[in-house]
Amino acid sequence: MEELTFRNAAIEDLPRIVDIYNSTIASRMVTADTEEISVESRYKWFYEHSPEKRPLWMIEDDKNNVVGWVSFSSFYGRPAYNGTVEISIYMDESSRGKGFGKKVLQHCIDNAGKLGVKTLLGFIFLHNEPSLKLFRHFGFEDWGTLPNVAVLDGVERTLKILGKRISD
Repeated sequence: MEELTFRNAAIEDLPRIVDIYNSTIASRMVTADTEEISVESRYKWFYEHSPEKRPLWMIEDDKNNVVGWVSFSSFYGRPAYNGTVEISIYMDESSRGKGFGKKVLQHCIDNAGKLGVKTLLGFIFLHNEPSLKLFRHFGFEDWGTLPNVAVLDGVERTLKILGKRISD
């Protein structure tokens, strides 16, 4: 299988990050956004990341093409939760279904401790079976269910919270 490399995102990557994100909206599987977002709307989010604590990694293939991105975001914004992050993985349309998700999630697990992270969370729609399967493959457990909290195209959708404690 193809090797992937991870690098810290630069502000110049933001248009590509937004393009990949926007490509997932129409499926109604991955995000609760229902309309495309703008680069301008993501500046604050971009600067909430840092390589030392809350990375935003660009994922590249062996030809240095960006095939996706992954981020660690603070959970709930309170200091007592500093050791807990939400993982968001977004792959380019041409890179989905190729097994890259396993490499990406493994990279997150392998690097969490170096970032002071002890708990990883995934917020995944119940109807997003591929993502649920991916996280459960790595031992993420069901930690919460928020029934019918989202409405996508008139259909109520349930959100699952999957969690994994990283060894000290």
